[in-house]
Amino acid sequence: MSAVAAVGLGLAGCNSSPETPATETTTVAEGETVAADDVGGNPMVGGAEMLPTKNIVENASASGEHKTLVTAVKQAGLVETLSGPGPFTVFAPTDAAFVQVPPVTRDGWMRPAQKEVLAGVLKYHVVPGKVTAADLAARITEGGGKAVLKTVEGQDLTATKSGDAIILTSASGNKAAVTQADVNQSNGVIHVVDAVLVPKM
Repeated sequence: MSAVAAVGLGLAGCNSSPETPATETTTVAEGETVAADDVGGNPMVGGAEMLPTKNIVENASASGEHKTLVTAVKQAGLVETLSGPGPFTVFAPTDAAFVQVPPVTRDGWMRPAQKEVLAGVLKYHVVPGKVTAADLAARITEGGGKAVLKTVEGQDLTATKSGDAIILTSASGNKAAVTQADVNQSNGVIHVVDAVLVPKM
């Protein structure tokens, strides 16, 4: 139990004040978020073209900046789930986001004995259904400045706006900014985020 508690404590302060990216997205409020490097009709993530005909795991595996996430999904036994029909909305932390996690915690998650803890953290980044940036912005407006999302893990995730950026706040209090929204998949949508969101342990 102490190891699980340490996970929450080690990450509670991660990226508590994310900076709004200046070049990666356009205005979310208009519902037309487009990646700056989206030149061929399909967005580029981590140097790879994201194909809407491929599923979440296939596209994430192609991304050069989601290697840690893909490794974690395999370790947690979630490949089959996230390759399924869905649809799912995945807030996908980059490799840089995982680097912010204290090494002892990050390495601990990858141990076979911590498989359930790792699966819980990953499922906390997944919301049932396809929720676009425009949907999120609309829900935030309807909610008087915040939208509460129920994750597959079971706990809530809170979405707010800071300027044009969508900010997610975890149940344990750490924050992540959506740095690239609306990367469509055959089984849902990915929104790239700059921090690992941590549920209450």
